[in-house]
Amino acid sequence: MATTLKRTMRTRHIQMIGLASGIGTGLFLSSAYTIHTAGALGTIIAYSIGALLVYLVMLSVAELSIAMPATGAFHYHAQQLIGPATGFFVAIAYWLTWTIALGSEFTAAGIIMQRWLPHLPVWSFSGLFLLVILLSNFFSARIFGESEYWLAAIKVVAIVIFLIVGVLILTGIIHSARTASAGFQNILSHGAFPNGIWAVFTTILAVNFAFSGTELMGITAGEVENPEKAIPKAIKAVWWRQIIFFIASIVILAAVIPYEKAGVTESPFVTVFSMAGIPYAADIMNFVILTGILSMANSGLYASTRMLWSLGHEGLISSKFTVTNKHGIPQLALFVSLLGGVLALGSSFMAAGQLYLILVEVSGLAVVFVWIAISWSHYQYYLKLKKAHQLNQLRYPKWAYPILPLAGFAGSSLSVILVIFDPAQRMALLWSIPFILLVYGYYALRFKLLNKYQHKRIKISQERQVHDKV
Repeated sequence: MATTLKRTMRTRHIQMIGLASGIGTGLFLSSAYTIHTAGALGTIIAYSIGALLVYLVMLSVAELSIAMPATGAFHYHAQQLIGPATGFFVAIAYWLTWTIALGSEFTAAGIIMQRWLPHLPVWSFSGLFLLVILLSNFFSARIFGESEYWLAAIKVVAIVIFLIVGVLILTGIIHSARTASAGFQNILSHGAFPNGIWAVFTTILAVNFAFSGTELMGITAGEVENPEKAIPKAIKAVWWRQIIFFIASIVILAAVIPYEKAGVTESPFVTVFSMAGIPYAADIMNFVILTGILSMANSGLYASTRMLWSLGHEGLISSKFTVTNKHGIPQLALFVSLLGGVLALGSSFMAAGQLYLILVEVSGLAVVFVWIAISWSHYQYYLKLKKAHQLNQLRYPKWAYPILPLAGFAGSSLSVILVIFDPAQRMALLWSIPFILLVYGYYALRFKLLNKYQHKRIKISQERQVHDKV
């Protein structure tokens, strides 16, 4: 009975995942909310802070993934460097993040398809895409990597075209009222901080959500060829992606679209393409958004499956989740993760809709908790090497320590704390508190109190046997 995964993913798969992971509705749609709330200059600042924070976290992912390459990377790292209970929490939180997201992604994909085929119900498209994503993950990690490679490539090409169009608009080559001069004024004048400087910080969590998914490449460490080379290359791709794709896109959006018109009816990318006179701009952009949604669902099913496999591998759940087919795919973990997405999808349409909204809020914030754990694991790894006088094993220069992991930890923690001051997002934090207590409480009951009780019973039984012999 096989229980091991196979290293079938190639370096180019990881590089493209690193380049395009996280590029989805967070950038294509939610960026409009940030511009409308934080203003033009405020949005640029918020995304710049978010990009720096994610890069710090990804440096920690790179260091730990190379030092301890394992599927379910940050769960394993937290378990070894912080504690078993925290490792368990990280795995459950990350599994919940992606499993609940599957329901949202399939629903969103179905809604987009209704633009072209309005007479067919949303659930029919959701079911079709669910089958497509299942097949992408069912046969081998290489097939997943290949499908994700091409889905990611579409997003990358779309953003490159958008950047070119945006520059042509601002330079006046494409006739528009929004010139570079007007764009510059839009960023620095009344559109800079329309709701005050504080709005920049209250939108940081929404910005972090836009970057979420970047950490996914750390999970692939157990299935990629030569992780020592592939992971660092992917991290470099993340840095350039953040600068070119996210920051440059946000600057153009902030310059072209007045803040009061952002986030009202459509994707800000559609607005820019329409201003350029590109025919069928909405259809083209909706197709790109659809590929982005499918890409995130594809990645989400992969990530949640590997988290269950990792939990089983570490003995935290049934070992049945570790059983793999001849292609190295843990099928039970795959089907259970997909079932979780289906149940989340179903609950959003039924009486349990309120429960679904709570789960979405908790899972959305859970990824930031994972970033906190990644950074703290990295700091503990540094302390471990320092104590053993083995700092020469660190990948990055000594002067970067302990600033590098602590900065990632502080930034991630601060983004959670700032949620308290945003009424629209405060419930996510309030619901997360009982979720955290529930996971840690379950771990204590399942793996500490019960084990202690069993050991006590065994000891009493042994003492009775000795007494009977006497």
